[in-house]
Amino acid sequence: MDAEIGLAAGDVYRYLEAHGASNMSQLKKGTGRKDVLLNQAIGWLAREDKVARQADGKAVRWGIARA
Repeated sequence: MDAEIGLAAGDVYRYLEAHGASNMSQLKKGTGRKDVLLNQAIGWLAREDKVARQADGKAVRWGIARA
C-alpha cells in the first residue's frame, strides 16, 4: 500500500509542478487518482513539507511548498 501511495504522491507532485496550485477536483481529474488515495498522497507530501495548503475562504488549493 505504501508503494501505491508513494506513486500517487509522485503523480500529484508532478501535476502541481506542471499546473501550479490546484484544488482537489483538479488534482483528481489531472492525476486520475481516487479520493482516498489522493488524500493519502497529499498527506504524504504535506508530511514531507513538499506541498503547502492555500486557503481563501472556503476554497482550498494545494501547491508546491517553497522554502
